[in-house]
Amino acid sequence: MERSVKCILGALLLLCLGSGVSRAQVRVGVGVGRDDATTSTSSTELSDYANPKEYEITGLTVTGTRYLDPNSLVSLSGLKVGDKIRIPGEAVGSSIRKLMDSGLLDNVELFATNVNGDKIAMSFRVQERPRLYRVNFLGVKKGEQDQLKDKVKLNLGKIVTNTVTKNTQLAVRKFFVDKGYLNTKVKITTVPDSTRNNATMRVLVDKGQKVKINKITFDGRSEVEEAKVRMKLKSTKEMRFGRLFTPSKFVPKKYEEDKQKLIEYYNKLGYRDAMIEEDTIINNGGKTIDIVLRINEGRKYYYRNIEFSGNYLYTDARLREVLGVTKGDVYDPEDLEKKMNGNPGQDLSSLYMDDGYLYYNAQPVEKTIEGDSIDLEIRVFEGKQATINRIVLNGNTKTSDHVVMRSIRTLPGQKFSKTNLIRTQRELATLGYFDPEKIGINPVPQNDGTVDIEYSVEEKPSDQIELSGGWGGYVGFVGTLGLTFNNFSARNIPNFSAWRPLPAGDGQRVSLRFQASGKQFQVYSLSFTEPWLGGRKPNALSVGVNHTVYRSYSFTDLYSRSTRGAVPIGSYVNTSFSVGLARQLKVPDDYFSLSHSLSYQRYDLNNLDIFYIGYRNGISNNITFNTTLSRNSIDNPQFPRSGSSFSLSGSFTPPWSAFRSVETSTPEDKYKLVEYHKWMFDASWFQTVFGKLVLNARAHMGFLGSYNKRTQIGPFERFVLGGSGLAGQGQFALAQDIIGLRGYDDRSVFTADYDRATDATARSQGGVAYNKFVAELRYPVSLNPSATIFVLGFLEAGNNWGSYKQYNPFDLKRSAGFGARIFMPAFGLIGIDYGYGFDRIPGVKNGPGGQFHFTIGQQFR
Repeated sequence: MERSVKCILGALLLLCLGSGVSRAQVRVGVGVGRDDATTSTSSTELSDYANPKEYEITGLTVTGTRYLDPNSLVSLSGLKVGDKIRIPGEAVGSSIRKLMDSGLLDNVELFATNVNGDKIAMSFRVQERPRLYRVNFLGVKKGEQDQLKDKVKLNLGKIVTNTVTKNTQLAVRKFFVDKGYLNTKVKITTVPDSTRNNATMRVLVDKGQKVKINKITFDGRSEVEEAKVRMKLKSTKEMRFGRLFTPSKFVPKKYEEDKQKLIEYYNKLGYRDAMIEEDTIINNGGKTIDIVLRINEGRKYYYRNIEFSGNYLYTDARLREVLGVTKGDVYDPEDLEKKMNGNPGQDLSSLYMDDGYLYYNAQPVEKTIEGDSIDLEIRVFEGKQATINRIVLNGNTKTSDHVVMRSIRTLPGQKFSKTNLIRTQRELATLGYFDPEKIGINPVPQNDGTVDIEYSVEEKPSDQIELSGGWGGYVGFVGTLGLTFNNFSARNIPNFSAWRPLPAGDGQRVSLRFQASGKQFQVYSLSFTEPWLGGRKPNALSVGVNHTVYRSYSFTDLYSRSTRGAVPIGSYVNTSFSVGLARQLKVPDDYFSLSHSLSYQRYDLNNLDIFYIGYRNGISNNITFNTTLSRNSIDNPQFPRSGSSFSLSGSFTPPWSAFRSVETSTPEDKYKLVEYHKWMFDASWFQTVFGKLVLNARAHMGFLGSYNKRTQIGPFERFVLGGSGLAGQGQFALAQDIIGLRGYDDRSVFTADYDRATDATARSQGGVAYNKFVAELRYPVSLNPSATIFVLGFLEAGNNWGSYKQYNPFDLKRSAGFGARIFMPAFGLIGIDYGYGFDRIPGVKNGPGGQFHFTIGQQFR
């Protein structure tokens, strides 16, 4: 029996005895439950049904509740104390119906608890619907159960209604359909626990098999190549042997997206009217399907006349020049939108908005269409110039306001500039203190013609720690401790309340590092950088000191039980100090910077020929002046998508050979004063290919020379090439540039005109020139600031030459491979690569092959 019918019958049954007949409590009631529940009534005495009587309600109560508020249920019923109702009558049935329609109750009974003349007190006795206590997913794997719990979002304690059950069933089925299981069946049963008024939901899933695409047919296609059309269906592919990265499963959501992308591709080619007239999906027995797309390509259109209206500041000719669209070009709405608004600094909107016209707007209108030609009218609204009123910063809880403000290019009093707005976003990202993905910019126009600009940032950890340790047998303690504070505040050192755990917020950088391998090898280093010396201009001051000790023991000493009494047979000590100053340039643009540094290094050799040239004892002094011109416009330091960087540097020692004769000197005298000039060039370029896939192309070159022909190139600052590019303990002490070349052994890549018998000696000494070229495709897995992860595939080639006679920039050792990078603020960049080297290295027994490389704390150079 339907619920409404039950309500009506219940209302007809409810009555009470007439006034004055008896003062004893009369229990007359009617109950209404769910469709599958019984209707219960109780009555001690009945009155004349033919004569309904009007009563005034003197009391309303609710019994049987556990979680629901009784007063709320009374209000929901529509009845209230003081109402006058007729019994039997519609008001009684309506109140019960309203409570049941709320979906909160399983059963409702209404009783008259007291009748006195024309006064009546009534009570609702209710049974609440069970609440969700547990959800069990059956027929699926453990991992899928966890995913379903996140996807379906069933909150425990929620009332189990038919709507909840139905929505759960639809959500579970959609989850598996989106994975290609089109024949998924979901059955839900609810197991109640009447003692606790709880219920367990059992979700039984029969996924069936994945439905794959057997064949895709394109009807009506004639102008565009079929291969290109198929390529645009990126997630909808036919079954094919060997298909790995784009499975042929059918996912309805991806299919709809691919159809839209296909039409966008046609529009980009000028087919403005292209449409998919019909798409048919043919089921081949439940395991595979065929797809038939009937495409109406339409006509290909071209621009004919482009006119502007509403422009007073700039002529039509100037606007056409900036727009870059000419008569005869293919009509491409997407490209037109980019040229109008999508290329900051170069598009049409930047022409106006960089001059303060914040309210500028332009709308392209197709004025005339004749044949394959379109006349376009661009209607311009220039508006008024807006001046920046104030800057609002939100979210910089750790970094001081002045550190953020000095990177902002939009200052109060200036005209509004779209390019400066985008540039500010890039500058804030490159600081490294904020999550680049969550930097927000919000211009807020004011009534007086000014604009407030709100910048919102989210702090992220920027300090780094490098910590490792162990016991290395004969060498004793082996370990590294490195601390880098990238947002240090020297002025707050006396202010102990600002130590959290160290004073921070002023953008200074302090780095300390200690590395040891027992008594044999130790490195101590300290550096400090102030990026804004004086606080007004971006003039960076850097100071650094370093001390390295290396001792060589005899074989017997190394493996003795106690090394305390072991005496080194040779040692090497390097102490260095450097100071540098860099400043930002204005010409050619302010992405350029020029830096200078002066450094001093003291090499103390004691019975140790680290250069393999017979130079075992002596002190060498290296005074070097370095100058570097660089430009950096990359948009994100952790995962760049666009921009480029390059640097050209020269390092020069004094030309000591011009003042003294060294032809017949001993090695001790010859290398007492180190002499060389060194040139380095590094360039890197980033470009988004499509979606999140990014291409990175790099070029690296280095050259080492002497000032005159009378002196040969010395052993200091040479290049070693191959492997991961990380310096080990011995390599670090050799005063060399360590350059990676994946797919080859460390320090193995070398070409020179020497006798093969001296291969090892020359290779250890290093080269005087190197070239390296890299192409990488990168794809982000996670851009979370706590762990930025991306995978990559690479091609690279390089070589290292021991003399300029053998130098040949086309003689390169090639490799290819793949890898992954993880950037964590606390540890820096961590990477692993597998590279395969294709070419044989002269003097190396091992032929071409592959190997893994591990890197930490650096990018490949």
